[in-house]
Amino acid sequence: MTAIKHKAQRVAVFIDTQNLYHSAKNLYHSRVNFGAVLKDALAGRVLIHAAAYVVTTESGDEKAFFEALTKMGIQTITKDLQVFSGGAKKADWDVGIAIDAVKIASKVDAIVLATGDGDFVPLVQYLQHMGVQAEVISFGKSSSQRLKEAADDFVDMSENPKNYLIGSGSRSAYLPAFIVGSSPEQPEPPEDEETDDDSPAPQVVGSDTDGR
Repeated sequence: MTAIKHKAQRVAVFIDTQNLYHSAKNLYHSRVNFGAVLKDALAGRVLIHAAAYVVTTESGDEKAFFEALTKMGIQTITKDLQVFSGGAKKADWDVGIAIDAVKIASKVDAIVLATGDGDFVPLVQYLQHMGVQAEVISFGKSSSQRLKEAADDFVDMSENPKNYLIGSGSRSAYLPAFIVGSSPEQPEPPEDEETDDDSPAPQVVGSDTDGR
């Protein structure tokens, strides 16, 4: 399906932080420029709500990351990292993102999911059934084919990765060890050059979902 994008369109953006982090790390040994992701997800339209779903830890290492997102006009939705007795860690936000997207659907014209996770296919289909344009932006090399096909529009960050990356060869200053979870699907070998994107982040017009 061909997506329709116009300047008066009301848009909500939901960022699956872990998915994009692991994609950038595994594919390009870099960290994500979330300001650039938001800019291209919005595509000059009216931003109603933007949220990044992240995990908090006892160390508080994520504080700088939260502050950076806030300066970009992105709300941080947090939950505590779960550590089980055997040492396993869990920080899954799929259900939370889906619930918030459904809650705001009646107030926007389009919802953009910044993720490559195929578990969001049912959400995309449900939003479309509600008459909302469901778009996806992510690194195509590590994204679910089913998700790409289901979306009304897919922005492939792998086509020009340097626009969405900051730094290379080291762990992110804003995304340290509190990002947990499995890596995205079948990453390909990294490319060499990544540069910063200094484009200004768009301004938030309003917020219609509840933080947790």
